Amino acid sequence: MAAVTLENWVERIRDLKIECMSSDEMAALQSRRLADVVNRAYHNVDFYHKKMKALGVEPGDIKGIEDIHKLPFTTKEDLRDNYPFGLLAIPKKDVVRVQGTSGTTGKLTLASYSQKDVDVWGECVARCLAMAGLTEEDILHVCYGYGLFTGGIGLDLGARALGAMAIPMSAGNTQRQMMCMEDFGATAIACTPSYALHLAESLQEAGLVSSLKIKAGIHGAEPWTEEMRRKIESILEINCFDIYGLCEITGPGVAQDCIHHAGLHVNADYFYPEVLDPATNQACADKETGELIFTTLSKEAMPLIRYRTKDLTSIDHSTCECGRTTPRISKFTGRTDDMKVIRGVNVFPTQVETALLGMGGAVAPHYLMIVDREENMDILTVMVEVDESVFSDEIRKLDALKNKIGAVLKQALGVSVRVKLVEPKTIQRSEGKAVRVIDKRNIE
Repeated sequence: MAAVTLENWVERIRDLKIECMSSDEMAALQSRRLADVVNRAYHNVDFYHKKMKALGVEPGDIKGIEDIHKLPFTTKEDLRDNYPFGLLAIPKKDVVRVQGTSGTTGKLTLASYSQKDVDVWGECVARCLAMAGLTEEDILHVCYGYGLFTGGIGLDLGARALGAMAIPMSAGNTQRQMMCMEDFGATAIACTPSYALHLAESLQEAGLVSSLKIKAGIHGAEPWTEEMRRKIESILEINCFDIYGLCEITGPGVAQDCIHHAGLHVNADYFYPEVLDPATNQACADKETGELIFTTLSKEAMPLIRYRTKDLTSIDHSTCECGRTTPRISKFTGRTDDMKVIRGVNVFPTQVETALLGMGGAVAPHYLMIVDREENMDILTVMVEVDESVFSDEIRKLDALKNKIGAVLKQALGVSVRVKLVEPKTIQRSEGKAVRVIDKRNIE
């Protein structure tokens, strides 16, 4: 398997234009596009017309990107309140496709696309694939789900724009996935990181790793850690890249990291990022954690202004070692709605993942957090998969491992946990977004 090297990476950098714009050039482009999108939203979307009127803001007040703070926020609840087509800025007959996600409850979060929106989406994903070292010679095995979910079709559009071959496997049937990866000569895979780890372990068990031609993995749709990246890379001997997107903005392709893995490069000519303190709505300094906010700068069908993603990250506007000048967002620490408050302590699933991956040995990176309440006290139980040989040890050694895991998690989370050791593959594997937390406190 030929991995992407720094040498062939540098060759690709020479062709970059938008991604290596000066800050002044990028700001000028963003300003023109922001003024246009605000004008269109104000005059064509009743929701934004009312929102801006309520703030006393007219389109003419937005002279440049520096005025973005004057504009109203948009939330997922706003999208649901205007479901399905209440936020359209174009006639419905000009919508060529819709994408959506149901989340966990309630109505779909539906996003509409014009043909230009679809073309821009494909271009952005193609940039990300090129950032991972792929060319028109590559074969991309896509095992994200298709349908309303943006993952499968997004990577498919990107491969098409790049000129590469796409294998539209969708999710499910791991044995068939492995057969096709080998038979078709896939050189890259695209799926969630949790499923990538499951695939990697399955390929390793089947003795197929050495027969594959895969050199890169494109993974996203859920938070994951550097430890998980290294685990997947070590098994498959590939480079893994973190791709980011969300249905409301334009699915995968909003941002991705380069070979230096020093943050995800935002396609900032199409999506303007802000990182704000969620409590005060004030801009965070570079490298300070806050909530990620996006404004679409060219979206025709359903432009979104200052959309609150609920993703927690930081931003860095310095030039990357790869040569790109586009802003970089850090790997996500979680979401404001994924965070669980347990006995007054903020806990994120990624903290558990990092702690378990750091232990190695008999401890596997597969876990499930269960939050419950006993006598008005929050109780966190973490189910952890361990090597089956552990269960053949005497009870004293089993208890010692459980206590060790409990101590590591308490130090990482700042709250005591109950640990339940389970055998390999006890915890259900996900071919879509992994379920990491079950909060029984909300179940009547």
